[in-house]
Amino acid sequence: MTATLPDISARIAQRPDVDMVARTAARARNEMLTKPPGALGRLEDLAIWYAGWRGHAAPRVLTPQVIVFAGNHGITGQGVSAFPAEVTAQMVANFQQGGAAINQLARDAAARMDVHALELDRPTQDFTQDPAMSAQDCTAAFDTGWNAVDVTTDLLVVGEMGIGNTTSAAAIAAALLGGSGADWVGRGTGVDDDGLARKAEVVDRGLAANPSRDPLAVLAALGGREIAAMAGAIARARSLRIPVVLDGFICSTAALVLHRVDSDAVAHCVAGHLSAEGAHARLLDAMGLEPLLDLGLRLGEGSGAALAIHIVRAALACHSGMATFDEAGVADG
Repeated sequence: MTATLPDISARIAQRPDVDMVARTAARARNEMLTKPPGALGRLEDLAIWYAGWRGHAAPRVLTPQVIVFAGNHGITGQGVSAFPAEVTAQMVANFQQGGAAINQLARDAAARMDVHALELDRPTQDFTQDPAMSAQDCTAAFDTGWNAVDVTTDLLVVGEMGIGNTTSAAAIAAALLGGSGADWVGRGTGVDDDGLARKAEVVDRGLAANPSRDPLAVLAALGGREIAAMAGAIARARSLRIPVVLDGFICSTAALVLHRVDSDAVAHCVAGHLSAEGAHARLLDAMGLEPLLDLGLRLGEGSGAALAIHIVRAALACHSGMATFDEAGVADG
């Protein structure tokens, strides 16, 4: 039986909640550690958040996973990228050979890395003419992401590669949050002013051609296979209580789709970084997320989120490794 977009909605709805017992125990432990209250700032909140999802008062990150999804976009025929569409397949080969930035960052974070190329020989449709994907194609891509998550993973990063996908992401953001193409497009791979104006105009045409604002219908009509796959992986992580570190603008639009289906659907996510793609901050604001890092990155691939694995690990090293006042024999004031 072929899955449908309503099937995806039902899957998102059947999600576990945070383990409040573990979260409360983690908060109590944090209050007993050998430091002034709140002295570790957001690291304390991060550790408690993670503990609640993993169901352990003093957890560690031991088996992180980075998954990169790749897809091709029919919208590239509109001249929205500084690079040709064939670069997607070339970069997939680079990922597989270990030569990309994300390979180095995943290795440095001791994370398993997987790459999934989604029908690169069959790009999505040009969404100014037709919906980018049929419901069946969108669901198939979502399922690829769902099935890509290792059940033994304890921290997930999802990234993407797809020439033209900043235009697709901008269109999704505009459809779900309002505004015109000019409000959401950025320079992506480095387009000039004419290219930026062209991207905005293409997004506006796509919005007009695809009037539904149902979140999953928007994903199918304006998205890409790699964006749908990221949404599937994020949703699967929630079903397994695996915390997720979101990457930049494109990854965050995948999370936004889930958030618009149900605002609680991304409670297991943190924003790894703030992308230099200008509209990313507004997108994170819409989901109530504050980035952990701001380094001017705009590469994609999961690169900023992979860097943030170290921040999560550091938060948990302090939370789970520090002595309590009683253990250290220190007066707690």
